[in-house]
Amino acid sequence: MIRVVVADDHPIVRAGLVGMLDAADGIDVVGAASDGVEVVALVEKECPDVVLMDMRMPRRDGDEATAMLRESAPATRVIVLTTYESDDVIMRAIAAGASGYLLKAAPEAELLAGIRAVATGEVALAPSVARVLVAQAGRAPDAPTLTPREVEVLSHVAQGLSNREIGARLHLGEATIKTHLLKAYAKLDVADRTRAVTRAMELGILRSPS
Repeated sequence: MIRVVVADDHPIVRAGLVGMLDAADGIDVVGAASDGVEVVALVEKECPDVVLMDMRMPRRDGDEATAMLRESAPATRVIVLTTYESDDVIMRAIAAGASGYLLKAAPEAELLAGIRAVATGEVALAPSVARVLVAQAGRAPDAPTLTPREVEVLSHVAQGLSNREIGARLHLGEATIKTHLLKAYAKLDVADRTRAVTRAMELGILRSPS
């Protein structure tokens, strides 16, 4: 039997996950937690094989709880199960030591397969998450870390849009767009829009146009 703990701050979601897993062959839910502090204490008490960890929770987020469990319960593997699939959230979870990253919208069969894979030492990643990690791996070793918003703004610059047009598309003010660009310039060590785009493409942060 694979012993599982479920951590999610939404009671209905938590109950639904517990019910689904309890009905699955070879899986035993040994506890459920409603926040990041509770799940760490529960795991240390129950020593489960796998934790299904929500990313956004009260008192302590999922990535922070995951990092703590890698220290206090290294035999327990964590699957982040969330609605979020932005690059920064994905990288935070992986950096914290998660062995899997699945989306709550995933089919039941995919979730169960992910739990069984992680319990045997494998990795379980949603296809969209795997694409993000492949893109990250393709970056130059010395590439600076731009925020997802900075990359998004630069990608619009690469399409030839003005700050006003980018702001309208992203529902942000021109001043905010300018701030994101200035921060990107500093990280890329450039002084203008054209060089920022070309440098980002050289480093693999932006994809070159096909």
